[in-house]
Amino acid sequence: MPRFSVIVPCFKVQGFLRECLDSVLAQSFDDFELIAVDDRSPDGCGAILDEYAGRDTRVRVLHLPQNVGLGLARNAGLAQATGDYLLFLDSDDTLTPGALRAIADRLAETSGTSYPDGRDGRDGRDGPDVLVFDYARTYWWGGTRRNVLAHLLAEAGADTFDVSVYPQILDLLMVVWNKAYRREFVTEHGFTFPPGYYEDTPWTFPVMLGARRIAALDRICLHYRQRRQGNILSTTSRKHFDIHDQYERVFAFVALRPKLARWQPYLHRKMAEHCLDILAKPDRLPPADKAEFFRRTAEMFRRHKPEGAVVVGEAAVLEGSWTGYRLKRQSARARREVTRRTGEARRAVAARARTGWASLHARRSLDENLVVYSASSHRGVLGDPAAVYHTAREIAPQLRGVWVVRDTETAGQLPPDVEHVIVGSRRYLEVTARAKFFVNDVNWPGALAKRPGSVHIHTHQGTPLKYMGVDLLDKPGARLGLDVPQMLRRADRWDLSLVANRHSELVWERAYPCHFTSARTGSPRNDVLVSRDRGDFRQRHGIPEGNKVVLYAPTRRDYRRGGHVDRLDLARFAADLGEGFTLVVRLHPSLAGGPARGMGLTEQARRGIVVDATDEPRVEEVLLAADVLVTDYSAVMFDYAVLDRPIVLYADDWPAFVASRGAYVDITADPPGQVARSYRELAWLFASGSWRDEESARLRADFRDRFCEFDDGRAAERVVRTLLLGEAMPPVGVARIPGQSSGREVPASA
Repeated sequence: MPRFSVIVPCFKVQGFLRECLDSVLAQSFDDFELIAVDDRSPDGCGAILDEYAGRDTRVRVLHLPQNVGLGLARNAGLAQATGDYLLFLDSDDTLTPGALRAIADRLAETSGTSYPDGRDGRDGRDGPDVLVFDYARTYWWGGTRRNVLAHLLAEAGADTFDVSVYPQILDLLMVVWNKAYRREFVTEHGFTFPPGYYEDTPWTFPVMLGARRIAALDRICLHYRQRRQGNILSTTSRKHFDIHDQYERVFAFVALRPKLARWQPYLHRKMAEHCLDILAKPDRLPPADKAEFFRRTAEMFRRHKPEGAVVVGEAAVLEGSWTGYRLKRQSARARREVTRRTGEARRAVAARARTGWASLHARRSLDENLVVYSASSHRGVLGDPAAVYHTAREIAPQLRGVWVVRDTETAGQLPPDVEHVIVGSRRYLEVTARAKFFVNDVNWPGALAKRPGSVHIHTHQGTPLKYMGVDLLDKPGARLGLDVPQMLRRADRWDLSLVANRHSELVWERAYPCHFTSARTGSPRNDVLVSRDRGDFRQRHGIPEGNKVVLYAPTRRDYRRGGHVDRLDLARFAADLGEGFTLVVRLHPSLAGGPARGMGLTEQARRGIVVDATDEPRVEEVLLAADVLVTDYSAVMFDYAVLDRPIVLYADDWPAFVASRGAYVDITADPPGQVARSYRELAWLFASGSWRDEESARLRADFRDRFCEFDDGRAAERVVRTLLLGEAMPPVGVARIPGQSSGREVPASA
C-alpha cells in the first residue's frame, strides 16, 4: 500500500485544478496515490481529471453521479483510500515542493514513540495518529503570508503529545487540510465528514481530541489560496446557519465520551467565538437573517453552557439580546473612531513639538566630534557603519558615536556601552540636528534635513551586481513600491560614497546622479576577512572539526512577489555532499522574516541536516567559517572573494533574473569560479572535486583582481583617518589573505 492517500475533491475549479494536481505529482517523494473526486462539477474539472489519470497511474478519479458537497465528496475519496496516511487537499490549493518528503520524514522520526498512557507504539501502528503541519496564505494579488501562529508548531517540540499535554495545538486553524491522518486511526473511530458548510469543524475537533499521539511539523507544506471571488465561505447565504448543526455534532461526540468532558468549556467558548465571527463579517449572512442567527447562537450557547461556568470576554454578549449586541457593536465602532481621531491629533501635536525641538537645536553650531551611525534601516550595529564605528572608538576616542535604531526592542539588543537613539524620538532629532558626520548604508528618512557643513558618508551594502537607483526605471517589477525620484532626493544629501573597486565607482555614479564624491576606501566590513582567522561560528553550531563547510547564500528574486523562490532542494544537496561536509544556509536579509524559512529550512536545521545562519548578526563570521561559497547572484560573492576561497555559481535562472532585475555584469560569463546551470551540474562539481580545481582558482584570481581592488584590510581606518579626522594615509595596497588555498604571501600595504 502507498504511504499517502491524497484526496482532492473538485467542484468548479477548472482554472486552478492543474496547478493543484501538478503540485502533488511533482513531489520528490512519490509513494502516494492521488484520489480525485469529481463532485459532478459543471465545468471542465472531470475532463482534466481523466486526462491526468490517463498519463499517471498514481491518479484515480471518482465521478460522482450527483453533486454532494465538499464533505461527502471527501468521504467518497476516503472510502477508496489505501495509504498509511490521509491528506485532504482542496482543489484550489497546492502542496509546496518537498512537502510529502518532509511529512514522511517527520512521521518516520516520530514513529515508535510510546503513547502518553504508557502503551508501546511498536506494534505495526506506531506512527502518530495526526501530524499537524504549517501553511501559508497565497493571495490573488500575489502576496504570501505565513500562518501567524506557526510558532506553536515549533514550540510543540520533537516528541509526540496529546491535547492534554499541549492544548495550545488547538489554537491553530481547525481545518482538515493542514494535517496528515493515520488511516487506521480514522477508520477505527469511524470519522467522516457531514454535509453542509463548515464540515471541517465536526471532523477536526473530534480527531484532535481523540488522538493519543500528535506530532507537529514546523514547515510550510501547503499554500492556501485566497481567491478574490468564488470562495464558498465568503458567499452571502443562509447556508452559514450550518455552523450550528456542525457544533451540535461536536458536542454530541464529547457527550458520548466522559473522558472528554473536561473540554466542554473550551468547545463552548470556541463555538461562541466562531459564530460571533461569522455574524460580524459583512459578506456572510443576509442582513435580514442576522437577528435570527444571533438568537439561534444564543440559544445553543445557553443550552451547552457548562454548569458553574463564568462567561467572560466577547462571548458574554450571547447572554443578552440582539438589540444589546447591536448597540455594543455600534458603541465599539464609535470608540474606535474616537481613538483614531485622538491618535491623529496627538501625533500632530507631537510632530509639531519635535519640529520645534529640532529647530531649536538647528540654530546651535554643529558638534565637530559627533558621528551618527545607522545600518540596514536602523536594525542595529551592523555592516560597514559598524566597522567604522568600532575603529573610530579605537583610534579616535574623541569622536562621539551615536547609533540610530528603529525601536526599543532593537535598542535592548545593543551592548550596554553603545549610545543610541530611537528614530523619530526627541533625542534623535537633537543628535541629528547637531551631528557633523552621518554614516549609513541605507538612505536616511526623508524628514531628516541636512544642515550646511554636515558630512554624509554613504557606505552602500556591498559591490553592486543587480540594477540600482535610476537604472531600475525600466524594470517596473523590481522597483515595485519604490519611489525613485524620492530616493534620489535623499541621495542628494550624500557627500561621500565608499567604493571597494572601480566597478562600484562607475555604477554608483551612474545609478545615483547626485552630488557626491567617490572615496576609494574599500569595504570596511571586509577588513575582518583580511585580518582575522576563523571565528567561533563552527564551535557555536557544533560543526565537526575537519568538516568542509559549504555556505549556500541565495538572493531574492524580483520576478516573484515576496522575493522567495526555492531554487535548491537543501536536503538533497546536503545528502549529495555526503560525509565530511556541512551545509550552512543564509537567506537574504529581506527574506528572513517571511515564509521562506518555513518552506523547509527551519525543520531541516532542527533535524541537523543543515545549519541555518540567517539570523547571524555578522555575516563576516559566517564567511570566515566557510570553505566554499555556493550562491546564485548574491553580492556576498564579492565579499567572500576577499578570502580567496572557492566560489561556485548556481545560475539556473540567470535569464529570468536579468530580465526582471537587470545586471551590470554577466556573472555567468565572468564568474568567480565554476558555474552550474542545473542541479545535476552543481552536484557533479562537488562529486568530481571540480569546485576547487585549477580552473576555479584561475577564475577566482581574475575576479578578485577586478572586484577586491581596494580591500586591503584597512578600509575602516582609512574612513576614520581621512574622512572623519582629515588625516592623510598611503594609497590602497594589497594584504596577506588568511586561509587562501595557495598559502602564498603577497605584499602588504604601506
